[in-house]
Amino acid sequence: MNLSESSRVSQTLLTLAAFMIVVAGLKAAAPIVVPMLMAIFLSIISIAPLQWLQRHGLPLWLSMALIFTILITTLVIVGSTLGASITQLTATLPGYETQLVDLIDRSAMWVSSQGIDIPAGGIVGLIDPEAAAKFFGRVVSGFGGLIADSMLILFTVLFILVESTTIPSKLRSFLKNPNDTLLNLSGFMDGVTQYLVIKGLMSLITGALITIYLLMLDINFALLWGALAFFMNFVPYIGSIIAAVPVVILALLDAGPGTALAVGAGFLAANMIVGNVLEPRFTGQGLGLSTLVVFVSLVFWGWVFGPVGMFLSTPLTMLMKIALENDPRSRWISILLSSEAPASPPKY
Repeated sequence: MNLSESSRVSQTLLTLAAFMIVVAGLKAAAPIVVPMLMAIFLSIISIAPLQWLQRHGLPLWLSMALIFTILITTLVIVGSTLGASITQLTATLPGYETQLVDLIDRSAMWVSSQGIDIPAGGIVGLIDPEAAAKFFGRVVSGFGGLIADSMLILFTVLFILVESTTIPSKLRSFLKNPNDTLLNLSGFMDGVTQYLVIKGLMSLITGALITIYLLMLDINFALLWGALAFFMNFVPYIGSIIAAVPVVILALLDAGPGTALAVGAGFLAANMIVGNVLEPRFTGQGLGLSTLVVFVSLVFWGWVFGPVGMFLSTPLTMLMKIALENDPRSRWISILLSSEAPASPPKY
């Protein structure tokens, strides 16, 4: 191995080591980083209505005050309702766990009566209700933690919006090529804002449809399930399943198989309408991410940041992809993350 090859190997190993250190730091700092990421997420979404209000003649301070008031009002109403629902659900989970164990035992007896052999540990050995309840409890408590950090998130959003008005002038003061850099930054922000606004709107429609449908079926904690559907709609492929499974199971325990089937059909219909009819009409295309990349990012960000990381996995990966697209030096990485190869080779 010559000197140049040895240098490249050393540089690669150093980069990997630095990456692992950064990931370990993010995981350790998750209680602080997650609220900051949520604040950035809300800020990017808020920039679009803020700019719309300014284009229609409202001064900056009034536009920001209006956006901030809407955020606070929404958070207070939704947060107080969801907080009460999470508390009630957490208190009733042990009872649901007992009902689920009883249902599994009765199902095992019926399966045995049909002459089908069951493993020595029974069905409970294959499906651990306690572990499932703990997993679902972690998912709900993870999003409940965002409510607890709501004031930190809101004030961070406010300060980010205030700083967003001065960032271009600050960049111009020290960048060598400010016009090119600001053009790339503008393209990056436009792509991110478009994706997050459209995805947020589609998720809101999904959550609203499911909430209304569950209220019609008289399902307990309908608003909580609608909020979970809203968050999980940001997680492609398996997000709707994660949101639907606990509702279907609890509907089965509370009201029987007919209602459980109706709940499952409602989740399927809502996600089909929004995901296959409405969303492609607004976006014009899919995520543009490889299926493997989406799944790996879901596992990775979920491991780093917990349940909220699953919700943030696709937005974070989309941010990375859009950022990489806007720099010719890193565009090849964006191509690897994409679902399809470009029609023509990129020009570097």
